[in-house]
Parts: sequence; C-alpha cells; structure tokens
Amino acid sequence: MTDSEDEVTRGAAALLVVPEWHSQRLARDLDARAEEARGLALAIGLDVVAVHPLRLRQTRAATLIGVGQIEAITPDIAAHGVQLVVVDAALSPIQQRNLETAFGTKVIDRTGLILEIFGERAATAEGRLQVELAHLDYQAGRLVRSWTHLERQRGGFGFLGGPGETQIEADRRMIRNRMARIRRSLDDARRTRQLQRAKRQRAPWPVIALVGYTNAGKSTFFNRLTGSDVMAENMLFATLDPTMREIRLPGIDKAILSDTVGFVSDLPTELVAAFRATLEEVTTADLIVHVRDIGHPDSDAQYDDVRAILTSLGVNGAQDDGEGDAPPAIPQIEIWNKIDTADAEGRAGIAELAARRSDVAIISAVTGEGVENARILMASHLTALHKVQRIRLGYEQGEAAAWLHARGEVLADEPEDEGHVLTVRLDPADSARFERLWPATRTL
Repeated sequence: MTDSEDEVTRGAAALLVVPEWHSQRLARDLDARAEEARGLALAIGLDVVAVHPLRLRQTRAATLIGVGQIEAITPDIAAHGVQLVVVDAALSPIQQRNLETAFGTKVIDRTGLILEIFGERAATAEGRLQVELAHLDYQAGRLVRSWTHLERQRGGFGFLGGPGETQIEADRRMIRNRMARIRRSLDDARRTRQLQRAKRQRAPWPVIALVGYTNAGKSTFFNRLTGSDVMAENMLFATLDPTMREIRLPGIDKAILSDTVGFVSDLPTELVAAFRATLEEVTTADLIVHVRDIGHPDSDAQYDDVRAILTSLGVNGAQDDGEGDAPPAIPQIEIWNKIDTADAEGRAGIAELAARRSDVAIISAVTGEGVENARILMASHLTALHKVQRIRLGYEQGEAAAWLHARGEVLADEPEDEGHVLTVRLDPADSARFERLWPATRTL
C-alpha cells in the first residue's frame, strides 16, 4: 500500500468504516460483517484501533456516507493517530478522493484491501501475475488520485505529432500495455494448466475439489485428510494457490484432493476474472466438497456467496435463466466444520439439521471429530451414480482396458475373436471421459 506520498506499512493504525444498507440488513449480521472486515485488515498486518458500523438510508454520490457520519468519525482519526481508513464497500475514485480530503488521511476500499492481501500472499509466479493484473485493472480507473501532474503534456515530433498526450493518457497506455503482457503470460500458464489437467483426466483417479468461504477451515481439513502441512491459520485468505495431494478413501485406492482459494462476499470482479484460470480446477472435478463454518453467524449468507461463484463457473448445471445446453452439475456435498466451537445446544441443533440430509457430514478439522464419516461420505458420492456398461475392446487397446480397470470396477472380461468385452461399473463423468478419450470404442 504505497500509492501515496505517505507510505502505509504493516502495523499502521487503521480505522474501519462498515456501511450497511437495508438489503444487507436482511441477509447478513452487521457485527459479523464488521468482524470480517477486521479480519481482512488484520490479514494485511494493520492495527485496527476503531470500528464504525454505519446504517445508511441512501448512498451519497460524492462521499458514499453522509456529512454527519464523516464528522462523527473524524475525531477518532485524530485521537488514535490513524494512518489508514478502510471502508468495507466499493468506492468510486471520486468518493475515495473526497473521503481522503475529509478525513485528512489515506482511504482504501474493500476491493483495494483484498487486492493488497492477495498481492502479499500469492506464492507462485502465476498467482503473482493474476494479482498484478487485477491490481492494474483496479488502478486504471483511479489514476486521478494517484498523480498530481495529470495535465502535463508530452510534446509530439514535427507537425504530425500534435500537441502531445497528457501524462494520464501516457500512464493509462503503459498500464494497458503491461496488462496485455500479463494476459499473454497467463494464457501460456493456462495452456500449461490445461495440458496438466488433460493428463490428470487420462489418469484413472477421481478429482475432489475443496471449496468454501475464506477461513471456513478448508486447509485444515485438507491437511487432516492428506497429512500435509499446507498453510492453515485462523486468518482470511491464508491459502491462495491451489494445492493437490493424493488421498485414499474407503473403497477407492487413490483420489486427488485439491485445495482452492477461499471465497468471500463482494469478491472484486477484477479478482474473479484474474483467478478464473485457477478456479477452473473446480470445473473439472468429479466431486465438489463445500466446507462451511457452520457456527458462523452468517453461515447461510456465506453459503449463498459460494454458490453464486460456483454458478458463475458453470458447475451447478443449467439455471432457470441460463442456457439449456449447459454442462451437467458436478456432484456436491457439504462438510459442516468447526462443530467443536458450538455449545451443547448448538451442537444438538446442527446434528438434527444434518440428520435430515444425505449430503452432509459434521466435523471438526482441528480435533479430527467426524473426519472419518466425511471420508465415507466423499467415497459414497463418488461411487453412487456408477452405471454398469459392456464395452468391446480390441486386444491392441491395452491402454483403454487398463484405464477401465483402474478407474472403474470390472465385473467381467469375456474374450472374443478380435478382442474382448468388459462389463464395467463407471460413474457418468468417467463414462463421458472414456468416450472422449477413445471415441471409436463400441459400447454395447
């Protein structure tokens, strides 16, 4: 966070402004939203000295919040030596500039804060490029607050050069050029990822993707299942880069488990676009495991946020207002995590709700409670939709036969003159995958 003359560093005193509109009031708990905003600030190393939840009747075009609310906040800024004001909402460049003038300090909105977190946490070259692309996209419309020499012109050459271009035009052009270079690099990375994905699809192992709201406990659950040491802290966006490990499940010798970036409400569109290649790992999974912090006050709202992003990725199948030829929905189950944080009454209520559903397991990833039941649930959903098929193969199609033996359950192998007929149990995804890999193969 260094785009002004006064650099804001880790440990800087920060004040949070958490505005709430009527529509949000119906869906989300204001205290929970304020706590999430505090968690975002702490994740980037800020020292939160004050929090101001605000109920808004209407939005002000110039400053988002009202004059009276600004006057109520200003004394706290001086009293605590605040260096940064974080507004938990999307600010326009004009609103951001006007608030900085009114508060006499630097202001950053929710999008900018999340971008800062991602910029600090990205560990891979691709992740860093994705964050940089999102940040440039975000900053492109905010040059008006980043430069004091916007009207300075660069002269042209000769009579055809014209009066030249303003500094802001030159800066925007530089940003566009840099974004174009990053997109080319990400396209190269995406093609590499697609090749790796295609190779995995040829391998006879199901892929399971962990998704969920940030800090729901995905990485802790991942470590519990795989024995890995993926970073798992009580911190928002502790995991950014996807991680894959081999696991064993009841009745399944080998599966691939993928840990993904946590979702969040109002995830910046710049980040959704930039991280789409990473999120595409979810779209090719055989099973999606949605990990929820079931004890969180906004657990239902967080569930809706995750579902909305999954729908945008096309993994929830055709929607009522969508295309009729959308790909089929990927099977999903829910893992209700952090049961150890609930009291006795809360545990009983959660258990009663879960007992009514066949796609839910209750666990504590920290203590290990219920994890074995989660493993059984994952295995049962991977095998539930399996169908028995008879497939004729030539003797020269050894790779296809090995694939079927490894991926499915071969019930019979009947020899014929020019080959053999396998009776095999496959799930629909594997059946479709087999047809793509060996399209000339006859299914009886």
